[in-house]
Amino acid sequence: MHSDPILRKSALLTLSFVGLLWCIKLWEWLLDWSLFTLGVYPLSPQSLVGILFGPLIHGSFAHIATNTFGVLILGTALLYGYPKSRWWVLATIWMLSGIGVWLFGRPSFHIGASGLTHGLFFFLLFVSMLRRDRRSIALMMMASLLFGGMFWGVLPSEKGVSFEYHFFGGTAGVLAALLFWRWDPKPVEQQYDWENEADSE
Repeated sequence: MHSDPILRKSALLTLSFVGLLWCIKLWEWLLDWSLFTLGVYPLSPQSLVGILFGPLIHGSFAHIATNTFGVLILGTALLYGYPKSRWWVLATIWMLSGIGVWLFGRPSFHIGASGLTHGLFFFLLFVSMLRRDRRSIALMMMASLLFGGMFWGVLPSEKGVSFEYHFFGGTAGVLAALLFWRWDPKPVEQQYDWENEADSE
């Protein structure tokens, strides 16, 4: 069986982004630096830059390890399933999650890619409800099976976890689904003989 070149390219692009996240964390560790001040600090004009850089910064190796699997799987699903809208979806989630945290978050630095992962999860969920084709439903089922706990991640939880990033990331994902669900043509679905026979009856 030949591998799908689009899937392979999507996975490599996502893996490259994950590699960037790990390079940043290793750079912090090797130089004994901390880049948490590049995160989002609500209502601080100097922290507006955190909207861009906050998702790239992680507080610990455990923090980045937690986000790695979600970014890799959900990011690949987006790039593979929605090639025309994918960059717009990513930009919407990235920017709106940061803006939401900047406007309404608790007074602390908010960092990490979990806003992005929650945005991707909720995008895949809601876009499948709007499109209802086999590919989008399959991607939604995979995301729900592996990351169903993200439903609860948008609620206040343990101390030190930015549920605001989760909440506004998820909200941005829903908005992206509403904005871009028509952009990608539905994949051509194979018609089986038994389906043709059923149609002719």
